[in-house]
Amino acid sequence: MALRAAATLAFLMFAGLVPAAAVEPLPAPTGPVILVLDGKLDTHNTSDGKAAFDLAMLQALPKTSFATTTIWTDGMQSFEGVKIADLLARLDAKPAEINALASNDYEIRFPTGDAVAHGAIIAYAQNGAAIPRNDKGPLWIVYPYDQEAELSNERFLSQSVWSLDHMTLY
Repeated sequence: MALRAAATLAFLMFAGLVPAAAVEPLPAPTGPVILVLDGKLDTHNTSDGKAAFDLAMLQALPKTSFATTTIWTDGMQSFEGVKIADLLARLDAKPAEINALASNDYEIRFPTGDAVAHGAIIAYAQNGAAIPRNDKGPLWIVYPYDQEAELSNERFLSQSVWSLDHMTLY
């Protein structure tokens, strides 16, 4: 029940139906920072206006999981993580675009609506285990590719950033 309430609040905040004052302060990470967001966000936890997340903070957000195949893996894979929509709602952020940057310097800017409308997640687990840093981890933007044929085209595949460590919101 608590998970459903959190998901509903996240949706309402993202849709702009709940005021920013309803968003709780973002705690400081206690473990190693694995994701930093900056740009158009109203909730942050650093002195320079960024939002820094450790793994536990991401895992505390509403969890989503699905199984899908990818062009980079063999067979059906199970992914678990946080919807990009839920992460943005937690930050009271309503960006038009996201610039995703990986630790290997791969970078892509894409419409936020792509990720929100098609249920993209920032996966932190694959097949029930943490995604290894040396194999697309620890974070990977993943779409449920098998749910819609459109998700297997270059537009969405190029947004599937693995080794994700930074997002700038525009």
